[in-house]
Amino acid sequence: MEPTLLIGLDGATWTVLDDLMEKGVMPFLKKFTGRGVKAGLNSTPNPLTPPAWTTIMTGRTPGNHGVFDFIYAEKRKTDYYFTLSTFNDIKTETIWSIVSRSGGRATTLNYPLMAPPPPVEGTVVPGLVSWRHLRRHVFPRERFDELKQIPGFDPRELAWDFDMEKKASQGISEDEYEAWAEFHISREKQWFNVAKHLMQNHPTELTSILFDGPDKMMHMGWRFVDPDNFPENPTDFDIKMRDLMQKFFREVDGFIEELVELAGPDTRVIMVSDHGFGPTWEVFRINTWLAQEGYLTWRTFDEDMDENDRAAFDKLKDKHFVLLDWDKTTAYARSTTSNGIYIQVSFKADEPGVPVEEYYAFREKLIERLATIVDPDTGERIVTDVLKKEIHFPGDFNDQAPDLTVVMRDHSFVSILDKEPIVCPRPAIDGTHYPTGIFAAAGPGIKQGVVLPDLEIAQVAPAVLYSMDMAIPSNFEAPVPAEVFESEFVASNPVRIGEPTLPPLSALGQEGDFVRLDADEEAQLMKQMQALGYME
Repeated sequence: MEPTLLIGLDGATWTVLDDLMEKGVMPFLKKFTGRGVKAGLNSTPNPLTPPAWTTIMTGRTPGNHGVFDFIYAEKRKTDYYFTLSTFNDIKTETIWSIVSRSGGRATTLNYPLMAPPPPVEGTVVPGLVSWRHLRRHVFPRERFDELKQIPGFDPRELAWDFDMEKKASQGISEDEYEAWAEFHISREKQWFNVAKHLMQNHPTELTSILFDGPDKMMHMGWRFVDPDNFPENPTDFDIKMRDLMQKFFREVDGFIEELVELAGPDTRVIMVSDHGFGPTWEVFRINTWLAQEGYLTWRTFDEDMDENDRAAFDKLKDKHFVLLDWDKTTAYARSTTSNGIYIQVSFKADEPGVPVEEYYAFREKLIERLATIVDPDTGERIVTDVLKKEIHFPGDFNDQAPDLTVVMRDHSFVSILDKEPIVCPRPAIDGTHYPTGIFAAAGPGIKQGVVLPDLEIAQVAPAVLYSMDMAIPSNFEAPVPAEVFESEFVASNPVRIGEPTLPPLSALGQEGDFVRLDADEEAQLMKQMQALGYME
């Protein structure tokens, strides 16, 4: 196997990175792309962290890897409950597993949905894990004690400071903003130090690290890093925030440079993001609209309930994603992030919902109604596209996808709360996920100084395995991007197609006795998702 370094930059977009390179903020990235290739990278139909990164690490699209959101809903009797997506929900093999069972070693750092950690020949330190539970989710377990010996190691900084993120999303002072930005620099440095230690002491053929700070910085500070949205007459605060954002990206550029140098000249380096970023200026309250259209009915409770009943009601609110009257609801949205509408289908005469034989006609009518939501001032459609699950999420797990996925004119996440008005402006321009992320690569056999047409996100996994001189599983859903490599290299190293990937448990030689997140850990992570605005 030939060594490969996979660097993830969550949410990175050339809109920002090109500007920062030209301003001298990211000199190494400019040099790297100059001696390699760069391209846009089209994300999953809903450009969201869990499905997109899962496609990157499996070579399969959401309909086949089974991950569509941070959470999925589980029906129990007459109600639905949130369950947090974890590694157990990935229905196919990851590139780290493929490398491990093929005789290689792999390191994976800070990737989502890697807890509970799968055993690999190498090291797993997952992302999206509370610092209190990090030890039990590091593989091998003894590696955590080793990492604790790294000078300055702090598991609290490896994880997210959710209290700080929640405050930042609600509005904080100038001094607090500075502390928030500095925290993310410290976080990225923690992950860099872990990667550096492992590369020096436990080298592997595939090393993968995800820096997720760019996503957080651009969600909160888009108007300070977007060259098209920075104020013409900036205030002192605007300038200070711009400088803090640039400091963050300058530090990340330095971390990337040192990792690439540490990997050595014989290592191919692939750099990707799960989605892009851009401005959002409004909020669409999708469940409020569905209620007004007669598709959804909110559940009502007796205002005179006693304290015990009120306590039970409050507990119910924590466990249910929406308080709906299911007997009177035919279509609803489950989360802010999937932008998905689910249709409740009735398979029996006495079941609530849309009779199964009327499903397609009902869905077409709903699509027509969504097209009528327009800006009263311009007549512009606010919902610019509606994606049908069988077209955009084909695969064995298509039944778990939203029936419809709405695309907003500003690519924003929807709100599922019962509030009015249906469409309202944001207090200030924020950042949100856009469909096109980044791809860059450099190293032996890779073209130099070339800008390519956009690639597809499912091409990352085959690119990584091809870079490692491995066969490409026959059930990968996109080809090796041969245009990334020199034609002479491809001619002398033809793509080899191998056996299909295995189900995750079979690949790991297990029968299903996975460590699961305990109830306390899952509840804590659910609250953290809410604090970050990924859930309501």
